[in-house]
Amino acid sequence: MHVFLTGANGWIGSAIADGLIEAGHSVTGLVRSRDKAEALARKGIQPLVGGLADHDVLRAGASASDGIIHTAFGLDLSKIAELAEEERRAIETFGEVVRGSSRPVIVTGGVLLTPRGEVFDESARPPVDPAFPRASEQTAFTLAERGIHASVVRNPRSVHGQGERHGFVPMLAAVARRTGVSAYVEDGSNLWPSVHRLDAARVYRLALERGARGEAFHAIAEEGVPFRQIAEAIGRQVGVPARSLSPGEAEDHFGGLAVWVAGHGPASSARTRKSLGWEPREIGLVADIERRTYSD
Repeated sequence: MHVFLTGANGWIGSAIADGLIEAGHSVTGLVRSRDKAEALARKGIQPLVGGLADHDVLRAGASASDGIIHTAFGLDLSKIAELAEEERRAIETFGEVVRGSSRPVIVTGGVLLTPRGEVFDESARPPVDPAFPRASEQTAFTLAERGIHASVVRNPRSVHGQGERHGFVPMLAAVARRTGVSAYVEDGSNLWPSVHRLDAARVYRLALERGARGEAFHAIAEEGVPFRQIAEAIGRQVGVPARSLSPGEAEDHFGGLAVWVAGHGPASSARTRKSLGWEPREIGLVADIERRTYSD
């Protein structure tokens, strides 16, 4: 297949691109700059320069493809409403291009917080959260209801791997360095699901090869890692002690990250493993963080 991949130079997107090439597919990758385009070209990927707001560019990439994988999203979460609307329109554009065909569109979603005693699984169809109005998967499922071959891959809070720069682990490590403490909330028993970026990349490829059918797939290797273990591993990596904080102390300590640090969100991937024949192969989150080279 010839695949149009957005976010082709990103943390997950670059791993997906490599995996697609290794599996014998060809890739056109959407990137935002000429420098990044040159880096893709050196890897055998056809670059296409543009952003999610460049609908003519998106149409060109999608029209020339046998399938689409969408992973791009902006990093400035202070503009989340604008970014969410930009993404929604981009996904709608993909739907317009592939309408009337069986070409798959694979869209990126995420795993939500859940009450204690509940596990988020692939059958969930949550509404858009007004506090975080990204609507990628809701838009994809709406396309599927219209007969377009769209599905969703949901990623957990931590998509880890050597050299991680922009995810939760680097953010938490930065807080630990600044404050001298790697903190968790109360007993730290709240659960964080996780996956290695290379394992996540295989879920996207397998979902694409399956052909989109309006399904959700979970790129979840570990259903839930107790956050205290994550904080302790970060503490060992940074060289600071781990310590419990009250919810009020956590708000002061973590700022906007506090809701995620305290959040509980175990997620199952049982249906994904069965339907795609996927099994994780890579190292787990805590062991990965504890590698001396994790942030290199």
